[in-house]
Parts: sequence; C-alpha cells; structure tokens
Amino acid sequence: MKPTGTLTHRVVSGLKDAILNGELDPGSKLPSEAALVAEYGVSRTVVREAVSRLQAEGLVETFQGRGSFVLTVPEPSTFSLESSAIRTHHDVLAMVDFRIGVESEAAALAAARVTPESAKAVQAALAQLTEAGHEGAVEADFAFHRAVAAATGNRFYLDLLDSLGPMMIMLPRTRLSDEYSLSDAVHVERVHREHEQVAAAVAAGDAETARAAMRVHLGSTRRRLSAGG
Repeated sequence: MKPTGTLTHRVVSGLKDAILNGELDPGSKLPSEAALVAEYGVSRTVVREAVSRLQAEGLVETFQGRGSFVLTVPEPSTFSLESSAIRTHHDVLAMVDFRIGVESEAAALAAARVTPESAKAVQAALAQLTEAGHEGAVEADFAFHRAVAAATGNRFYLDLLDSLGPMMIMLPRTRLSDEYSLSDAVHVERVHREHEQVAAAVAAGDAETARAAMRVHLGSTRRRLSAGG
C-alpha cells in the first residue's frame, strides 16, 4: 500500500497541472470528491488533503456546501529595482548593503562553477577596467561585476545586476569625498586591487576567498560612503 503522502502528492500534481495548463479555467469548479476518488483511485481523506494543499498554495478556494473553485493564477512579474528610486544617502548605503549580500554569494558561486570561459571573461573585464579612462570607468566597473554575475551560470544574479545597471556604480561615487575620486591615484589603485582579488579567487575556483574578496571590496565602498556621509 502506498503511503498517504505519496497518494496526496499525485492528486495535487494532477490537479495543479490541469489548473496551470488551462484544463480547469479560473472560476470553474473542481470535480467532486467522488469523481476525484474514482479518477485517482484514492480515498476521500487523500482527496481532501490534496484540496487543502491547493488551497494553501492559493490555487483553489473552498466554500461550505458549494465545493472548491479554481482561482486566477497570478501573472508572473518581472523583477525590477529602479535606480531612479534610490535618491538619498541612506538609500545608497542600503543599496550597497543589499549588494554585499547578493554579490558576495554571486562571487562564491562564480568560483564554485568556474569554467575556462567564465574565468577568461572575468579576467577580460578586469583588463578593460584597468585600461578604462576616467570617462569609461563606471561602465567598465559595472561590466566587471556583471561578468562575475554571469559566471555564476544563474540568470537571476545577472537579471538583478542588469536591473540596477551602471547607476549602481555611479550613485555611490557621486557621494564620495574628493579623496575617493577617480582622480586620486591612491584610491584608484586600492579599488583596482580589490577587483583583482575577486577575479583571482574566481579564476582559482576558491569560493570562500571569492566571497570574502567581494565582501571586502563592497564593504570598503560602504565604509568610504559612511565616512563621506
């Protein structure tokens, strides 16, 4: 005899498929308990548990004495994080905090999944950042972080960075004091070393060091911002 959990999962999967592929339209009534018992060869207890799970997932709603009805499946939404909504110094610090969490893990994943191609892409982005003049520094910096995100092989990291765009680099820089400007050679060299350490750890496949290096880099950015605030 099959475990009840397995039987319930089979009924849930069957009904969910019917809802998601349009066989059961929004507003339509689920088949009766008796019909589901006959269709799936299970007990009424299993059917009731399956319907309860569909309720918990927001796919059906049950009315006393009337039965269960299919709800409208929410449309998938595109993740968006508008840089234009980041206006204050506090917002910029919050954005960097957010990036520390996301990009540190992205660097670790990029290292864990590194391939010759992704390592080459990260190193190429680093080289472009090194060669970029004052005018192209923001785009080159963003391209480096994007290359690390792409190296994860996980599109959600890339989608997130693309939603922020180069403004994630530009906005913090507009709030830095003169000692942290792109015209300050010491500052530029320090930031370049931070990027180099990230790239080297990713290329070496060292996830822990890559995570730490990205955290140090973005943490340093935050400290510079705090000092300037």
